[in-house]
Amino acid sequence: MLEILERSAIAAGRAILDIYDAGPAVTYKLDSSPVTDADHRAERIILADLAAAFPDIPVIAEEAAAAGHVPDITGKPFFLVDPLDGTKEFVGRNSHFTVNIGLIEKGVPVAGVVYAPALGMLYSARAGKAKKAMVEHDRIASPWTIIGCRSCGDRLVALTSRWHNSAETVAYLAEHGITDYEAVGSSLKFCLLAEGLADIYPRFSRTMEWDTAAGDAILRAAGGETLTMEGTPLTYGKRNQPNDSDFANPWFVSRGKV
Repeated sequence: MLEILERSAIAAGRAILDIYDAGPAVTYKLDSSPVTDADHRAERIILADLAAAFPDIPVIAEEAAAAGHVPDITGKPFFLVDPLDGTKEFVGRNSHFTVNIGLIEKGVPVAGVVYAPALGMLYSARAGKAKKAMVEHDRIASPWTIIGCRSCGDRLVALTSRWHNSAETVAYLAEHGITDYEAVGSSLKFCLLAEGLADIYPRFSRTMEWDTAAGDAILRAAGGETLTMEGTPLTYGKRNQPNDSDFANPWFVSRGKV
């Protein structure tokens, strides 16, 4: 399965880079978030690949869901797809944008692929093993390296959202005495935790499940965790929420080994 997801993410990344080089056409959704022709083209590639390889596994994809196309996932494994995570990074010509494909079973992210095409970095995980490789000319160009979270020491290094930071995040960092932090876009924050390059990622602003599933799968396979403010693992497939829309996440904290 992972090889298929990896190839699909790389193919979607190629389409994204072609538009990145030419200059994207940007429109805006009802929530004022940007969407580009790269989002749509990459999603079409991934949906076609998943339908061909896994016709019985439903897919929740960001742009399709925005258009009202949400298949029944009750009691089933399903994919969560964000074809271009970090659209603001992409539009702003910052390299921190990713392609995300995650597999959910019983509410848990059990496999995931995150590809950062402008950086040539591919992350992949399943069955408790997370790995990383470099991509050149749309092919894996380096041996896979097993990655893992580092143990948190007394001095924590945090990652924050570049575009969606909040006063609550600033307060959390101050409360925990964290002064060393870096703003990073997209799901790369999960991957940097999984690599052992940082310790904690508090997120006190809105995310959707397709934003987090693939990166969260990689983090968990690398020995980390993502917890809600109640201290329980973040779950996926959230429908009919009384105080929020389908597939919206609550605030959470992702971290490496404790």
